[in-house]
Amino acid sequence: MNDVLPENTPAWQYLEEKFQQVVASYSYAEIRTPIVESIDLFNRSIGEVTDIIEKEMYCFEDRNGERLALRPEGTASIVRAGIEHGLLFNQTQRMWYRGPMFRYEKPQKGRYRQFQQIGVEAFGMGGADIDAEVILLSVALWRSLGILDALTLELNSLGSNAAREEYRKALVEFLSARKEQLDEDSKKRLLSNPLRILDSKEAKTQALLNDAPSLVDYLDEDAQSHFSALTEILDRAGVSYVINPRLVRGLDYYNKTVFEWTTDKLGAQGTVCAGGRYDGMVEQLGGKSTPAVGFAMGEERLLLLLETLHVLPENINHNFDLYLAAKDKGLELELVMLAEQLRAKIPKLKIRTHCAGLKNILNKARQSGAETIVLVGKNNEGGIISTLWQGDQPTQDLSILELIAMLSASKQ
Repeated sequence: MNDVLPENTPAWQYLEEKFQQVVASYSYAEIRTPIVESIDLFNRSIGEVTDIIEKEMYCFEDRNGERLALRPEGTASIVRAGIEHGLLFNQTQRMWYRGPMFRYEKPQKGRYRQFQQIGVEAFGMGGADIDAEVILLSVALWRSLGILDALTLELNSLGSNAAREEYRKALVEFLSARKEQLDEDSKKRLLSNPLRILDSKEAKTQALLNDAPSLVDYLDEDAQSHFSALTEILDRAGVSYVINPRLVRGLDYYNKTVFEWTTDKLGAQGTVCAGGRYDGMVEQLGGKSTPAVGFAMGEERLLLLLETLHVLPENINHNFDLYLAAKDKGLELELVMLAEQLRAKIPKLKIRTHCAGLKNILNKARQSGAETIVLVGKNNEGGIISTLWQGDQPTQDLSILELIAMLSASKQ
């Protein structure tokens, strides 16, 4: 679990501001859910035989003996909140969220045990058009960040639960006859979660799967029609994609559309954003049957990609506009009052007031990176005067009223 230091937070704020601008343009509303939930929520939604439940959740008992968990992902909590507050039945909802998630994983570059996730969820709409909207929203974010060319959209359809169960039986039969050729993890998954074998990173297992039954051959007519409608919309919108028949996602609750945005710029950690349709979860958690689709992405991974591609703005660490200091002793009160007057008059102006004595004022001001440096002193008549500095030389003497007028004009 890592600290995000002040020198790094401007990049986080930049990413989050871009995300909020995009979701606002699609009319998605923010929802905030607790970090701690009942373990049963995730057992019922994610699936007890997934890696998240078996290996990665942080679980504990509270003083009443209730079994709780730090949330490993956001979707289940949002569905729980939607059911609890009556937001889902016979309604359509578009929501976005942001916050910390927790998984006991092996720490890697861009992957931590506490990680920040942002995502969207849409409820009450069962057509391919909302699947397309969710994907197009992600495209808008990539364009806004300047990274669309570095990402590849991978698509697949998992079909209905019934069709997927038929495929599961065929896959188990095929792999059971070749069990000795599987890696150890895949052998364990063969009985508990065989579809996850399709996502194996072992080369030998992937080679074996080349001859395995294909999920596409088991899709029912409704799922095929849904997927065709989705790809038609994406084609019309000019969105490039690759159909990946082995894309299954790591959570049990998906059906029909699943997708990932991947990159080859981050080594092995190639998935930047992932999501899909999960029409059965609301009913599974006690609500009325409600179609749903969404995606999530880890901010750490996304920020690593922005840094790798050098697309963060050059002035990302620019924290304030004006460095304000008193060059003469005894002007501390006037300095504080002037700073408050400026903040009241010019709310957009970001000011740092010098509160560290009279030594090396200009050096400290220049090191701050402020666009404007103003030193406040006394003129020959004992009045208060402000001096603008640029480099090593003063450039302009202004009265306080002239200073306020100049700074106000610069922030119009």
